[in-house]
Amino acid sequence: MTIEWTQEDLEAREEQVRMIRDSAVTLVSRHGALERARKTRYSDLGLAPAIWREFCEMGWTGLRVPEEKGGAGLGMLEYVALLEELGKGLVPEPLIEGALTAALLPQAAATAHIQGEQLILPAGIGGVDQPPVCRDNALDGEVRRVSLASAADAFLVACDQGLALVDKDAAGLTLERQLQQDGSHVATLKFNNTPVRELVSNADVDAALEDATLGCAAYLLGVMQAAFDETLSYLKIRRQFGKEIGGFQALQHRAVDLKIQIELTRAMVTSAARAIDQEFPIERIRRAVSTARVKASTAAMLVTREAVQFHGGIGYTDEADIGLFPRKVLVLLNRFGGVDGHKRRFMSLIDEEDA
Repeated sequence: MTIEWTQEDLEAREEQVRMIRDSAVTLVSRHGALERARKTRYSDLGLAPAIWREFCEMGWTGLRVPEEKGGAGLGMLEYVALLEELGKGLVPEPLIEGALTAALLPQAAATAHIQGEQLILPAGIGGVDQPPVCRDNALDGEVRRVSLASAADAFLVACDQGLALVDKDAAGLTLERQLQQDGSHVATLKFNNTPVRELVSNADVDAALEDATLGCAAYLLGVMQAAFDETLSYLKIRRQFGKEIGGFQALQHRAVDLKIQIELTRAMVTSAARAIDQEFPIERIRRAVSTARVKASTAAMLVTREAVQFHGGIGYTDEADIGLFPRKVLVLLNRFGGVDGHKRRFMSLIDEEDA
C-alpha cells in the first residue's frame, strides 16, 4: 500500500536531506575532493581506509538498514542526496557496494561491516551469467569485475545456492586485478574449493539492487553537476578575442542544454527515490529506477564530454581535472546494469502492464 506524505512529513524529510548533504559536503571538502581523487588513482587499495571508517562512524554504510538491525533506517531521498554529494567529489570509497552488502549480510557480519570492523564487498550480485557452484560449503568458479577487491576483507558472493560469505584470505581464492579508465581497479575472483564462512539464502536481493542501481544514478548526477560547475567557472575566466568566452552566445546555448539534462536527471532520480520511500507497487518502482539509471548514464556521458570540449585542448591532458569526470562516468556506465539492459527492463514492465 502506497504511503501518503503530509506537509509535515515532507518538511521533516527535507531537513534530514539537508543535514545529510551538509555532512557529505564537509567531509568531501575536508579531504580534498578532486586532489584526493587524483592521488588515489593507481594505488594498491584504491581508497583510504581511514576515510572509509569515517563513513562507517557517520552511519552512511548502514543508512538504508533498519534501526533494529544496527542501521540508521533512513530513506532513499537521504541516500541519493548523500551519493550525489560524494559523486561531486569523485569519492572513490565504495559506499554503493558497501550499502548493498550491509542490506544483505546476516546480522553478525552486517554489524561488523556497518561499524567498520570489516569491509565486505559484493561479488557478482545482480550480474553473473554463470555463478560459482557451492558444494559441501565450498565454492568453485569465478566472478569477474569485482570493484576494489584488493581493499576488501571478505566478499558476499552470488552463487548457485544464494549468497556466500567468503573471507579474502580463504584457501583456494585468488584475485586477478585489472585497471580501469579512472585508475581504480577491478578483479576476477577465482574459487577453487574455497571454504564458505556462511551461506545466506533469505536476503531480499531484488530490493537491495534497486537501491544500488538508483544510488549509482545519483552518484552520476553528482559527477555531471561537478563537471558542469567546473566548466562554468572556466567560461568565466578564460579569455579569447578580448572577452570571457562565457559571453559567447553559442557557448551559452550549449551550457544551457547541459543544465537542462542535469535537471531532468535530478527530477528522475528524486521521483524514483520517492517511489521507493512511499512503497509504490514494485513494477512502478522498477520502471522509475530504470528510467533514472538510463537518463543518468546518457546525460553524464554527454555533460562530462562536453565539459572537456569546453576546456579546449587542455581539457584532454591528464593534468586537467576536468578529464577525471568522463573517466569516472565510463567505469560506472554498466554498474548494476547498462543502458540497454535497463531499457529492455523498462519495456518488459510496460508490456506486462499492457497485457
